[in-house]
Amino acid sequence: MAVSPQSPQSAPPCEPRVPPQAAAPRPSSEGPESHPDRPHLTELRLSAFATHRGAGFPLGPLTLFAGPSGCGKTSALRAYEALARLGGGGEVGEVFPDPVACVPDRARPDAQRRRGFRIGCTADGPEGPVRLDVAVQAEPELRIVGERLTSGGLVLLETALRDPARRSVQAAWHTAGSSPVTRAPLPDDRLGTALLPLRVAGKTDGQRQVLAAAEQMVVALRSVFACDPVPDRMRAPVPIGDGRLLRDCANLADVLWRTRSECGRRHGQLVAALRTGCAGTVADVLAEPLRDGLVTAVLDRGDRGRTGFGRLGDGELRYAALALVLLTGPGVLEVDPPGEVPAAMQTLTVLADGLDRGLDVRQRAELLRLAARMCERGHIRLVGAVSDASWADRAEGVTVVHLEP
Repeated sequence: MAVSPQSPQSAPPCEPRVPPQAAAPRPSSEGPESHPDRPHLTELRLSAFATHRGAGFPLGPLTLFAGPSGCGKTSALRAYEALARLGGGGEVGEVFPDPVACVPDRARPDAQRRRGFRIGCTADGPEGPVRLDVAVQAEPELRIVGERLTSGGLVLLETALRDPARRSVQAAWHTAGSSPVTRAPLPDDRLGTALLPLRVAGKTDGQRQVLAAAEQMVVALRSVFACDPVPDRMRAPVPIGDGRLLRDCANLADVLWRTRSECGRRHGQLVAALRTGCAGTVADVLAEPLRDGLVTAVLDRGDRGRTGFGRLGDGELRYAALALVLLTGPGVLEVDPPGEVPAAMQTLTVLADGLDRGLDVRQRAELLRLAARMCERGHIRLVGAVSDASWADRAEGVTVVHLEP
């Protein structure tokens, strides 16, 4: 069965109307302690993506995708990161370097040899639930061929590919002025929602509603840090740089060189976490300077000397890196948050594939406690993938999404 890449629901731009599906409800894990003033995603939709078809997943402050290998955990995180990069203005070719791998299994091309995939999400915040659905054509050439932004049952932006020979889509957005909609072409290589602030004047109530909904979606998507620590890369000394943690955490020593002096309270919390997750005595964790501008990370064992990170096990290194990620923020992690939005209105989302990889029972439990505590404060959210979530199923504040192969 072919997956039509024409648009999220293969409909042309039209007058604002009620979409067939109502806005998704908020996950049950988000109650009165949630932070509606901070835009954040509450649902990830994989209508047709890799192994997923017609799937919708609730997202709480701390969400774990669980299941055996091949069930689609990594695909879900990859789709989330792709939406985040598109929301930040990323070009579709950079976001999907291998778009054919995103096409659903067994999807057949249509008469024009086209195949594609569809993803979407819901962002909650001051404007209430706002839905975004995107259709991407992977073959014969990569392009965004359909997009729909809706709020409160009203279509605020809708695009569709009209002329395959042109590198643009026809867009219509809500105006509610002398003309109910405004129509104009938009490029087919970027997300229209991210471009709306450059195209919409904001002179009418309808235009202001469009801008507010688009801003909420973009802010919810922008601050994302995809993290998968690689222990072998964390053991070697690294040059002193800008102190921003990379997704593989290879430069963890450089980050410690910076953060140990910048925030004593957070550093103390990191040391406390490492006392639980690392074997032996841990009095401190620091970066030692070497020759030629290099630094190396070490555990201070007090009277027992120091242990370099090169001698730690894979589980200890992954645990240390993930704990550091949860205790820092956009200024330390390699992310591109919306600079025009106050930090108090932003929420950082950490995507952690293989969250439990290499961790023992003690490390896993302590990391979950740390994540739950940090996520409860509202400034950080965590979406992780684990092979087995039996250890987290009954934990308070954790949304577990069980997937089957």
